[in-house]
Amino acid sequence: MHGKFYVPNPEEVRAFIRDKLGFAHNDIGEGWLIFDMPEADLGVHPSDNAYHSISFYCNDIHKTVEELRSRGVEFSLGITDEGWGLLTHFRIPGGMEVELYQPRYAKRSPRKISRTKATTRPRRKSRKRV
Repeated sequence: MHGKFYVPNPEEVRAFIRDKLGFAHNDIGEGWLIFDMPEADLGVHPSDNAYHSISFYCNDIHKTVEELRSRGVEFSLGITDEGWGLLTHFRIPGGMEVELYQPRYAKRSPRKISRTKATTRPRRKSRKRV
């Protein structure tokens, strides 16, 4: 899965994800960073309105919050128990809030993707990189 943030301050958000959250990345040119996410999952939830959300998850939310705070990450809420897991929110540059949670459900082991089942999209050359 490939997630995206669309923001007016991409350099600042990229630096935050690289320096504060500590994700490995590939610089594909002109400061355009693509971050490697260790795992991904996708949930589809009922709602009266259609929208999307991004969350980061961890194995130990208290330890992760402490580590991220030491790097200067600002948390907007305390940790709450939602039943399905422990949840908090932190701010990224531009005023967006992102969820961090520790799931109570069991995560499956990562599987290799069969190249015959995976599809790729060619990158459009007309798209301006910022």
